[in-house]
Amino acid sequence: MHENFAPAVYLLASHRNGTLYVGVTSHLVQRLHQHRESMLEGFSKDKGTKRLVWFEMHATMEHAITREKRIKKWNRAWKVRLIEECNPDWHDLALDLGFEALPSRRIG
Repeated sequence: MHENFAPAVYLLASHRNGTLYVGVTSHLVQRLHQHRESMLEGFSKDKGTKRLVWFEMHATMEHAITREKRIKKWNRAWKVRLIEECNPDWHDLALDLGFEALPSRRIG
């Protein structure tokens, strides 16, 4: 198994209470870099969801994918509650992983 293999489910936001994106990856730091540099085409790039507001590590990709699919079906209020249970101020958790702060898009 590759040493960087670490299945994770994550939620990105455009800003506090902004647009949400649910994703899954086997390498969270690499995927965050791709999102933050707008390297991935699609919803996340179009909506500017670059701030990591929640993530969860898993033992296998199968478990991570199952969890991602479940969360994608949730309504917004449930996703917001999931974020706010561990990150009530919607801090960009990527800063704790060594990333630079993103420019503020919204005040408040």
